[in-house]
Amino acid sequence: MSGKTVYAIASGKGGVGKTTATVNLGAAIAGTDERVAVVDTDLGMANLAGFVSLRPEATTLHEVLAGEADVEEATYSLADDLVAVPSGTTLDEYARTSPEALAAVVDRLREEFDYVLLDVGAGVSHETVLPLGVADAVILVSTPEPAAVHDTKKTVELTDRTGGGVAGLVLNRVHDDGVSSAAIADRLGVELLAEIPEDPAVRDSVFAGTPLVVHEPGAPAALAYRRLAAALVGAEPPREEERDDEPGETVAASPDDVSSAITEAESDTE
Repeated sequence: MSGKTVYAIASGKGGVGKTTATVNLGAAIAGTDERVAVVDTDLGMANLAGFVSLRPEATTLHEVLAGEADVEEATYSLADDLVAVPSGTTLDEYARTSPEALAAVVDRLREEFDYVLLDVGAGVSHETVLPLGVADAVILVSTPEPAAVHDTKKTVELTDRTGGGVAGLVLNRVHDDGVSSAAIADRLGVELLAEIPEDPAVRDSVFAGTPLVVHEPGAPAALAYRRLAAALVGAEPPREEERDDEPGETVAASPDDVSSAITEAESDTE
């Protein structure tokens, strides 16, 4: 993964923890002293701002893609080395956007930040497919559930059609039920980047509006995100004994079912 600095964080199915993964990976990379921009490219159903307690002013990515503002005006500081570019939440704003302008936005952010993470909307539409080709690589997010894996296979195929490349799979909400994460990744034909365990601290951090890696950095899921971040940037991975059970400060800024599901996805696209 050397040389890749712009990642699209994508999932075929909603509700698998994609935005949670984007926010926590971004915060974890920033914790390694790299400058990170997290961009909400889910133009129709934006929700990244709520995950980081951000209340953006008038300017969002919608205005930037409509040619009404520069990306700097829609960039908000969350913490040291971490910024967010949120999208708007109204249909009027969405209607004015030109998704094709995203490539220029990403190029501009690439000049200023070490890493750019694009939170991609679920499903198949023009604005959700575009980031897959704009990014240096796509990080897939799924849960072990057959339906989620089924849709992840479709995202792999979409990425290939856009000329993009898949960095690998982040499997979310993993629990000890006998389903092999490695087997899921192997059936998808991608690398398993990380297993994020089922962890109640994730829900707590969402309600707190703070990334888990900041809210409770020693929680099992937080450690998994921090290890992934370290692997991406080539840093020393965190150790289990570093766990701190005290919540951190709020981010600044007022086995068979899986196989059959994938087989079904493959037959759907033939």
